[in-house]
Amino acid sequence: MRQLLAAVLALILPSAPAAALEPPAWLAGHWRSEQAGRVTEEVWLAPAQGLMTGMSRTHGGTRAFFEFLRIEQRGEALYYLAQPRGGAATEFRAVQADADTAAFENPAHDFPQRIVYERRADGGLAARIEGRVDGKPRVERWDYRRVRAAAD
Repeated sequence: MRQLLAAVLALILPSAPAAALEPPAWLAGHWRSEQAGRVTEEVWLAPAQGLMTGMSRTHGGTRAFFEFLRIEQRGEALYYLAQPRGGAATEFRAVQADADTAAFENPAHDFPQRIVYERRADGGLAARIEGRVDGKPRVERWDYRRVRAAAD
């Protein structure tokens, strides 16, 4: 009888809450990607009290671009906030954050709807933004290598 009661309770009682997602500490550092004459750099500070701050800068085209970034923990959830050209922040909620991948989504955003960082075996970093524009799929990719910050 006790075994039956335990089995029934296991089925109807909520399971233990999922573990909180942690900020991806492996993302910390200075990263550089060079593609088609354009240079993109991302710099991330290591997590402190559930917060990582970063910035991105792209130059080499007709106009330089910058973006303020942060990853913050809110209770059990993790959010990526992007501020292109220093404007209002757009939030993306983490759907995956583990030893090698951090993925964030905001299906209601125009573009991108998904942001993914993946740690590569060679020590590099693959990043991409994904979504749909005018009903068509669109993906932008960056292959970063870790670099030392410029001294000047």
